[in-house]
Amino acid sequence: MAATGADDPLVVVCAALVDAEQRVLLQRRPEGKSMAGLWEFPGGKLSPGETPEAALVRELEEELGIEVAPGAVVPLTFASHAYPDFHILLLLYVCHRWQGVPTSREGQALAWVRKDDLGDYPMPPADKPLVAMLWGIILR
Repeated sequence: MAATGADDPLVVVCAALVDAEQRVLLQRRPEGKSMAGLWEFPGGKLSPGETPEAALVRELEEELGIEVAPGAVVPLTFASHAYPDFHILLLLYVCHRWQGVPTSREGQALAWVRKDDLGDYPMPPADKPLVAMLWGIILR
């Protein structure tokens, strides 16, 4: 469910796209957006009435031009973080299968990142706990 009131958390879905070499795709927030220049997992906000899985499939197609079956995204963990002007609930899914080649469609830089290099990419505070979970569970 998307945020409806001023005190409701902003619900955002994101994906750890993991390739055959166990690298994870990160995207850089473009200039003009809040937290520009920081790296994050691809994804976005839920639309009203949309399930998290449907939102993630839609966002991955819009941002990266890839097709993902709803059953190919598996929930992993979440993070809850209070920024000064809003609270975010970030739902992380893992995906190993998609159709197409991830390509920047919104001007964001993309990087396939190895596990040991994830710490070299500055991320928004809400994303940092997700990296620790991903590292410990999926990227062994």
